[in-house]
Amino acid sequence: MKNNTHSHRNILRIGAGWPQKGLALCALALVCLSASAQLARKPSYYQQQNQPQPEGPAAQLVPRPAVPASLPALRSQGDFDTLARVYDAGTPMQLAHVLFAIDRQAKPARMHYIDTPRFQLHVRFLRDTRLTPNTLKREIDRNYLVPDRRFLFGTLSWQQNIGTFTYEFWEGDRLTVPLLREAEAQVKASFFAPVKFKTNSTLHERIAKEAGIDFVSQEALIREQPFLPMNLGTATGRVRIVNDASGLNALLPDDIAVLREVPINLPPVAGVLTERPSTALSHVNLLAKGWGIPNAYVRDAASVLREHAGQWVALKVAASGYQLRRLTAEEIAALPPRAARTAATGALPGSKAAKPDLREARLLPLASLRARHSVQCGSKAANLGAVLAARIPSTTVPDGFCIPFAHYDRFMRSNGLAERIARMQQQPGFAGDPQVRLKALAQLREEIVQWPVDAGTAAAWRAAWQSQLGGGGVFVRSSSNSEDLPGFSGAGLYTTVPNVKTGDALELAVKKVWASVFNPEAWEARSAAGFGAESVLMGVLVQTAIDATNAGVMITRDPFDAGHPHITYISAKRGIGIRVVEGKRVAEQVMYSSWSKAIQVLSRSAEETALQLDKDGGVKEVPVELGRHVLTDELVVRLANVGAAVKRTFNAVDQDIEWATVGDKIVLLQARPYVERRR
Repeated sequence: MKNNTHSHRNILRIGAGWPQKGLALCALALVCLSASAQLARKPSYYQQQNQPQPEGPAAQLVPRPAVPASLPALRSQGDFDTLARVYDAGTPMQLAHVLFAIDRQAKPARMHYIDTPRFQLHVRFLRDTRLTPNTLKREIDRNYLVPDRRFLFGTLSWQQNIGTFTYEFWEGDRLTVPLLREAEAQVKASFFAPVKFKTNSTLHERIAKEAGIDFVSQEALIREQPFLPMNLGTATGRVRIVNDASGLNALLPDDIAVLREVPINLPPVAGVLTERPSTALSHVNLLAKGWGIPNAYVRDAASVLREHAGQWVALKVAASGYQLRRLTAEEIAALPPRAARTAATGALPGSKAAKPDLREARLLPLASLRARHSVQCGSKAANLGAVLAARIPSTTVPDGFCIPFAHYDRFMRSNGLAERIARMQQQPGFAGDPQVRLKALAQLREEIVQWPVDAGTAAAWRAAWQSQLGGGGVFVRSSSNSEDLPGFSGAGLYTTVPNVKTGDALELAVKKVWASVFNPEAWEARSAAGFGAESVLMGVLVQTAIDATNAGVMITRDPFDAGHPHITYISAKRGIGIRVVEGKRVAEQVMYSSWSKAIQVLSRSAEETALQLDKDGGVKEVPVELGRHVLTDELVVRLANVGAAVKRTFNAVDQDIEWATVGDKIVLLQARPYVERRR
């Protein structure tokens, strides 16, 4: 509630209107859902001024009767309604809230429930009512930061998803136990209904526990949300309900996929709705952002949308909900051909693969790589070399070496790949039938891993593994010229082989990574983005395996609102980080603001197991202690500072960063441009 910028920034717009009968119904053939963005703040007064005005019933504004500037108590629903400001009026997202200020200087302390439509901001109430007519901004700010403040500034709202009123404070408010106890007593003594404290930061949670005050966390409220918009946008397509992973193979680029499970990967589609919530950094959501398609979690999506299965629709995913409208026969007839529709999902300018340099055939140590080496080793390896060279304090990068594009090119040429691809593409149905492509690509991958590697080349790999990396376990990772690009992330398209421990396994792992150029999801994504198969080359990063304590991904800005560059979003799980981006289970998610210094918890990990290195190679699943948080406040702040340093390394371009911890050490595993696109 920094009054110079916001009336109050609620981390959840939880579909909260005050109790009432009969919200406005959605129009016929329009699916509307009580919704709130996973991280949407309650809109500030300033934001509201710049938004389009509502139409229809919501626009039927009735002049407000004269009301007092404030009331010392709210003794009825009518009192609350009189002073409340309403967002998204007349929709299932209706949200009413009343600002309050507790004047601790008055004897006894005095509660002011504020006429919120009139004053919008706490500071305006103070100045316009002459409570503090000439107070400077720094004096107002003291009321959020110090114990001996004059005022407590808060907001009281109805949370319809849990059926109760809550009061809360700005996430950066440095509350103390005495201050919270005072607020609790004042609110409960002056309000007509039961009310709970809502926490907006980890500090608030700790203070509430120390004070012995019952509270509801924003994490608990998020769990009750029936809708989470992951990527905003609009799309036109045919609704396809996918019950399990086998159904993914039949999806077409003009389908709107309704997924019963969150898959690891996804072929290009027009839009995505899932029945299970995932994280902002799941592979599916990163693909959706890169393609610029709408993506949202919708509770019971398959049941809700069953009547639309196979039908052409227009989909819109917004922060306040989603809309699904059947297209008319005339609209369907006017749709462009599939090829033209698919072209709309093409990559952004700058995402095309750079012309590779095939002259470099040496195995290049990671420490020697810089961004310019992307033409020889791919952006993943080159960027990680640049991160290593930046020597970011309190971090490390596992040692490794790059097998450059030249090795892939020589191997594929000697085994006739170009001719093999040509025959594959000439198969009947390959161009138009996803099932035919799936089978043909699987056969090609099987062939590639059986093709022989030149003995001298394989020996050089083993020698580098032994001499540079000590012959220990390594991760064999993709680093192609068609991933980690400014307009095309390629997240999750290619194969990583974990914890390889023998020379023979290393040779096989490299071939598996090479063969993953022809993973079906990679083929489909590149086709949609305009990459021809002949233009793709695969570098390989062979890197020392680490047995991570925790691992995760972070984005150096708010992935839900580009207007919050001071935010770092962090997703984490225990153990090795392979599952963090799969999206099968919701990871622990937090947001850190370098402005407010607040840490806001969006979800805590409920994983019962974690992945660890197996002594015999590969990884194994081990049980973990339930209820223990993955991320401490201290680690969150350290990660955010590291993320900011990585961003500076890449000329202030926002980054999508993979990280891990080994004990107290932060390990950096990948940095790539954060790609987001909207239609």
